[in-house]
Amino acid sequence: MARIFISATHKSSGKTTLSIGLCAALHAQGLRVQPFKKGPDYIDPLWLGAASARACHNLDFNTMTPDEIIQTVQHYAASADIALIEANKGLYDGMALDGSDSNAAVAKLTRSPVILVVDSRGMTRGVAPLLLGYQAFDPDVQIAGIIFNRVGGARHASKLREAVEHYTDIKVLGAVQNNPEMEIEERHLGLMPSNESSAAATQIARIRDLVAEQVDLSALLAIARGAESLLLPSPLAGGEATRSSVWDGVGMGGTPLRIGICQDPAFAFYYPGDLEALQTAGAELVPVNTLKDTALPVLDGLFVGGGFPETQMHALAANVSMRESIRNAIENGLPTYAECGGLMYLSRSLVWNGEQVPMVGIIPGDAVMHAKPQGRGYVKLQETADMPWPGGDEQAVINAHEFHYSCLENLTAQGRFAYRMRRGTGIDGQYDGWIYRNLLASYTHMRDTAQCHWARRFVAFIRLKQQGN
Repeated sequence: MARIFISATHKSSGKTTLSIGLCAALHAQGLRVQPFKKGPDYIDPLWLGAASARACHNLDFNTMTPDEIIQTVQHYAASADIALIEANKGLYDGMALDGSDSNAAVAKLTRSPVILVVDSRGMTRGVAPLLLGYQAFDPDVQIAGIIFNRVGGARHASKLREAVEHYTDIKVLGAVQNNPEMEIEERHLGLMPSNESSAAATQIARIRDLVAEQVDLSALLAIARGAESLLLPSPLAGGEATRSSVWDGVGMGGTPLRIGICQDPAFAFYYPGDLEALQTAGAELVPVNTLKDTALPVLDGLFVGGGFPETQMHALAANVSMRESIRNAIENGLPTYAECGGLMYLSRSLVWNGEQVPMVGIIPGDAVMHAKPQGRGYVKLQETADMPWPGGDEQAVINAHEFHYSCLENLTAQGRFAYRMRRGTGIDGQYDGWIYRNLLASYTHMRDTAQCHWARRFVAFIRLKQQGN
């Protein structure tokens, strides 16, 4: 299985832009490119998926076992010509001091040759000791190639190449010139999501052409094709086999459930694997556009994921009929799950940049945006006795993540909560998962993996409600 791991010496070196360009350039050659992203990211995978025309899947030590990470790579890359795994932050960066959750750990676990992206601004001969240090720090990491980024010109590129070739055995695969046309607009959570940008396809094509001109794709492919074989068999442990079995007599089998998925410029944060898990559990996913649709279609359940409702706040507020349709549906008992941006949309109002607009109004509080993150990073949860979904364990700790600049303020009612925060912020620093009728809304982003099969639990909850339980 041909594969490469794209990492960098440090954050903001341009590895995501280069990864997008590489995916698009290899895809343009007729290759089937399967992208992966290290960590709990939503935005970069949207761009990587658009560039490769294949859904990008996340690899995250926080929510996945090492076996799951290997098996996920095998499962989704089996039908591809090459897998491209993009790191987050620098090669050796991670939360654990021993590097057990670092990008290097993923590269070693998946036996992937590393292509190191180096932001070369202000650097010439000094790149050699930098690379030698990266090689010596962990000899088990195979740094097979380097791509210089933000190069100042032909002379600069020549000096960099000479230093690397003289002092190291690392192959220089390219020197990408500093070019504003390579940039993708950023905002508070990172890159602008590709689903919001009408010019996304044009920008991807521009990056593709610039990368193809300045990176030796043939040499990169040769490195990818030389990757060692993975060790474990390809069936997904705790995945398809488990998900297709009967679970507690509910959740699987029977008539497919119509679950609405809000997918539009306001809401786009969904893990492809989670959507697959919903389908495997018996759901038919029905797209809902909260900006353009006038009302919900006939549904058995609703999932409002994360996103940037603040950037679409006026359009969301203007669609009064959809807001009323969702509010009435939840009041009438429609099983609904909302995460982060979805919680904000279901609140009474959204406040940002001195403006306040009405939202759905089912949660009696205001989602107020702040200049700094109100909750950011990995979280640990324990379910409370009020958790309505079947199959839970109040003693189990659930690993997930949050990243929100808003907080829920001016709550006018005392709520019941599904989760107790063991680490993280959630809604009030102690709890997350607002419960009202058959609604569960939280700031936490869940991931359907062996440690927490939330998708089939949600489907099982819908079936129980249909049975009158």
